[in-house]
Amino acid sequence: MFPASFRSRLAVLCVAASVALVGSSVFAQDNKPKTADPPSTEATQPQAQPSSAPAQNSSQPPAQTPAAQDSSPTQPASDTAKDSAPAQDATPSADAQNDSKKSKKAKKKEKEDEQAAAQADPQDPLKRPLSTDQKKKNAKGLKQELSKTYKKWLDEDVVWIITDEERAAFKQLSNDEERDQFIEAFWQRRDPTPDTVENEYKEEHYRRIAYANEHFAAGIPGWKTDRGRIYIMYGPADEIDSHPSGGTYERPVEEGGGTTSTFPFEDWRYRYIEGIGQEIIIEFVDTCMCGDYHMTMDRSEKDALLYTPNAGLTLYEQMGMASKADRFNGGLERLGAGPFTATNQSKEFDRLEQYAKLNRPPTVKFKDLEEVVSHKISYNMMPFDVRADFVRVTGDTVLVPVTVQIKNRDITFANKEGVERGTVNIFGRVTTLSGRIAQTFEDTVQADIPAELLPRSAENSQIYWKALPLRPGHYRLDVVVKDVNGDRVGTWSKSLMVPDFGDDRLTNSSLIVADEMEPVAAKNVGTGMFVIGTTKVRPRVAAADGKPVSFKRNQKLNFWMQVYNLSVDEKTHKPSATFEYDVVNEATNKQVVHTVESTDTMGNVGDQVTLQKTLAAANLPPGLYKIQIKVNDNLSKQTVDPSATFQVE
Repeated sequence: MFPASFRSRLAVLCVAASVALVGSSVFAQDNKPKTADPPSTEATQPQAQPSSAPAQNSSQPPAQTPAAQDSSPTQPASDTAKDSAPAQDATPSADAQNDSKKSKKAKKKEKEDEQAAAQADPQDPLKRPLSTDQKKKNAKGLKQELSKTYKKWLDEDVVWIITDEERAAFKQLSNDEERDQFIEAFWQRRDPTPDTVENEYKEEHYRRIAYANEHFAAGIPGWKTDRGRIYIMYGPADEIDSHPSGGTYERPVEEGGGTTSTFPFEDWRYRYIEGIGQEIIIEFVDTCMCGDYHMTMDRSEKDALLYTPNAGLTLYEQMGMASKADRFNGGLERLGAGPFTATNQSKEFDRLEQYAKLNRPPTVKFKDLEEVVSHKISYNMMPFDVRADFVRVTGDTVLVPVTVQIKNRDITFANKEGVERGTVNIFGRVTTLSGRIAQTFEDTVQADIPAELLPRSAENSQIYWKALPLRPGHYRLDVVVKDVNGDRVGTWSKSLMVPDFGDDRLTNSSLIVADEMEPVAAKNVGTGMFVIGTTKVRPRVAAADGKPVSFKRNQKLNFWMQVYNLSVDEKTHKPSATFEYDVVNEATNKQVVHTVESTDTMGNVGDQVTLQKTLAAANLPPGLYKIQIKVNDNLSKQTVDPSATFQVE
């Protein structure tokens, strides 16, 4: 049989195989996952491989193989679950997007259907009732549409004369065409002579504004002051008692009598004001002593010693019959006790009523005027020259003086009782770019020259002058001149750009070179030919061929200009500016005249200054010259330097 050594080796191998099989079974049971097959199936797996067990005698134990087999199928199953989850979530998102697109298309379709239905609706959309929001939106749009030009007309030009009803009606207008028609009707209702072309009321109104700006400025434009307002509304007073420096004042008995010291004040007396009464006395007091007079109901307000104990006593107070402290016991005025105390107290309501009436716009005389005047212009040849200047009245109104110059040699003279008479009819019209008539004027110029002097006066000229108030903007000016005796007609047309003298920058009027310049009497201020404010200024008109105005050496040259919007110091209420006048010979470019002025030497001036200079032509050799006026505003650091040319023969 087999040797003993062989049998012993075989026994050892069998024992080792049994031990390996038992260890493999235990290891498999410890590492078996919960998702594994039932134990009965696992138990048979090791027993099915008894013959292969000895062959797996290596560093890797055979028991690891079942564990690796159990874990490997588990991981792919988990990955599959993760991959499938997003796919399930993505499906609802795509559906939602599709639904959203469909919803937008549906809404758009519904809107188009509503618009189509509205168009098909036979009802007029303009007649449909507006919602509250739409009404507010429309009101806001209309407010914004009220442009700066019309706002200035409402708040500056006619602020003192427009009635509350007219103001409310103007604010309800929806477009510029309606506003233009309203403004035209506004002036027509006040025209005292509706059968004539001129509107005397309108011309007088703007003359008053110009006068107020010239004389009542006090750190603010003259039209804004109380004196300017009363002057614009009611015209010049019949009598003015002025105390420009204040000082010692003997009170009348009705004010308590006695002597006191006063601030500057003025009493304006009107014999009659329509709608207010007779013997109207209006008092203005300058309590700040800066030129700013304000209207007052209290006649004691001018008393500079009112709050000084035992000073400026009335007659009763001097005699011990009254105490100065009694003045402050209430009442409209603080005049103190006197013989007329009872009378003054009984008239307090009359003074209140008068004060209220003075603050109302003047009554409108002509309310039902509706008249349209049209003119036809014919064209023929007759030479004449035209000049237009620009002078500010308010921030939104410009006075445009139009000067027409006709040489005597171009006028047909007819002898009448030894006198040669020439007659010329002049008609002018200012229209907007849209063709609306803004202003018209017509007049007759007549020249009477002795027959023996006619040949020597052939080179002299006849001059016609008309001042037209216009708003800033672009216009067309047409002028027609007819020689009555010669039956000849000449025409002149030119674009007219009226400047905007706004309040935001330093600016100036036209620089006028005049052959006559002189102050006018108080009763003629602002009225008559060539009168601008308080001065008569007759311009020289340059020829149409471009030649400058010319002067003989025996004549005087006059220069007139206004400066606007000078900055005013808040403390002194005065501007600070210098004005340099330079006359330069154009041929040699040499300065022949140089003069400097300052507002410091001009007295009480405001933001507007009128410059006037006269120069004898005899001091200049014959030649072509340029006058330049340079204005330097020391406060705003702004400068303007207008110029004009002239010739000395």
